[in-house]
Amino acid sequence: MTALVVPHNPTWSDAFHREADAIMHALGATALDVQHIGSTAIRHIAAKPIIDVLLFVSDLDELDAKMTALEAMKYEAKGEFGIGGRRYFRKDDAQGIRTHHLHAFRSGDPEGVRHIAFRDYMNAHADCASAYGELKLTLAARHANDAEAYMDGKNAFVKEHERKALVWFATVTRGS
Repeated sequence: MTALVVPHNPTWSDAFHREADAIMHALGATALDVQHIGSTAIRHIAAKPIIDVLLFVSDLDELDAKMTALEAMKYEAKGEFGIGGRRYFRKDDAQGIRTHHLHAFRSGDPEGVRHIAFRDYMNAHADCASAYGELKLTLAARHANDAEAYMDGKNAFVKEHERKALVWFATVTRGS
């Protein structure tokens, strides 16, 4: 997989909403909430054109029992895939190009909340989002055929801003 990063596309939001509706329909009451996360959910920044979907469920065993509903939507189950308490799925189009990542967590799981905090922080701090977008473009150009080097290059920035995002998010949600 290459580290293709493209300018922000306003249709990403529509693509997310279509997929979220399909997931909610397929999983019924098992799906408590579906959120758009990742770089395609951050306004005005460049991103890899893959829609990241965050799914909150009441019970992961219940989600596991409905795996065939996601498989019917062409999602490939990858288990926890390095994050305890997560169910990770990926979806490719007919040409084999990755289109979606689905990250499922039990409702309120800190790993899921971390994704929302980062997204909301970036959308509330345009200067940080812009810097992140520029970093992604630079890394994609430098590591066009090395997705791992691209990811490694983002790691320090993401970790620093995740830490800030969690503090900011706790303050914002406490004040609501």
